[in-house]
Amino acid sequence: MDKKYVIDTDENKAFLKKLCQELLSFGHQFPSPGGGSWYLGDDGTPWKDRNRETWITCRMAHVYSIGTLMGHEGASELADAALKGLKGELKDEKNGGWYAGLTPEGGIVPSKQCYAHAFVILAATSTLLAGRPGAEQLLEDALALYDKYFWDEEQGLACDTWNTEFTVLDDYRGINANMHSVEAFLAVADAAGLLEYRQRAGRIIRRVIGWAKENNWRIPEHFTKDWQPDLECNREKPDDQFKPYGATPGHGIEWARLITQWALSTYKDEAEQAKPFIEAAENLFNRAVADAWDADGAPGIVYTTDWNGSPLVHDRMHWTLAEAINTSSILYRVTGKQRYADNYAEFMQYLDEKVLDHVNGSWFHQLDRENKVIGTVWPGKSDIYHALQATLIPYSAPDKSIALAVKEA
Repeated sequence: MDKKYVIDTDENKAFLKKLCQELLSFGHQFPSPGGGSWYLGDDGTPWKDRNRETWITCRMAHVYSIGTLMGHEGASELADAALKGLKGELKDEKNGGWYAGLTPEGGIVPSKQCYAHAFVILAATSTLLAGRPGAEQLLEDALALYDKYFWDEEQGLACDTWNTEFTVLDDYRGINANMHSVEAFLAVADAAGLLEYRQRAGRIIRRVIGWAKENNWRIPEHFTKDWQPDLECNREKPDDQFKPYGATPGHGIEWARLITQWALSTYKDEAEQAKPFIEAAENLFNRAVADAWDADGAPGIVYTTDWNGSPLVHDRMHWTLAEAINTSSILYRVTGKQRYADNYAEFMQYLDEKVLDHVNGSWFHQLDRENKVIGTVWPGKSDIYHALQATLIPYSAPDKSIALAVKEA
């Protein structure tokens, strides 16, 4: 196998460094005049006929804050542009919080999403670490709003979606928003020293591990308002962009990384207390890889499976591969098990051979079961968040959020 796919080789480090800089360059055209992020097309030019989404804007604030910490030329101005959008056109001054997004004509995309607000928190922590003006106030505002409307202290979980005015809470409860809340909470603890958010992340993690363990380490994604798993949700729409039916192996992989980060940061010198959480992370990762990697005669990780692990939606999403690269590297570092280094090398080779766009840059966001580029769920290349993190996490401290790890490195 080519050395550039093998973890800890100079060739692999150089390969990821090159990809990182190419990704940061690819995303330069994201800012709209008001600061909200355009949706990027196949070659990085904006698709201005699509909504300017808050979650994409937050991701761009996050990645270009990391770029600022790395000394990437122009990154600080780009982070500031995204901050302008979050402090300006995307913020609901009347009802509080942040719109889901804006339409091409400047109208409001209805609803207030926990998913988007978790990313506002992440963006605020990263811009804070990068020393961007206004970041501290953004974090203060985002945490206050999140705590008021989304955090359920009794359950130790977050609700999902309000109407725009914050007067009607939808009955749906979901794990995806909670996963990105964990990511954001760990970043808050790292960036601002607010350790209660690390404890809060642990409450979510314990619930998710419990549900997964009862379900053969396949995480239920969708729930009723009283947090009963709804395993039949969206059976008629199995490739939904945010709420697909069945198990989503990529989320099992992503949860495994976040659980590992939480355990290592919470039990720094208490390996025995961290151990059961690391084991849970391994179970989640190994179940997802066994179900979804090379599951249909071609390389790649299928998007969803049924509750027995059989593939449903065979398409390969770029974010799933990014998380597989991240988590395999982290588990290798934490456990020392060669199987994870082997997984990493396979994922890196697949990235290079199938998912990297060697002509236009960045990563193809969706491939079919034969690894041909399609765009039924993820046309274009909306942002660079997952891909950029996958170029950094393999060589970053596993107990820290990525922005802090880059800053300290």
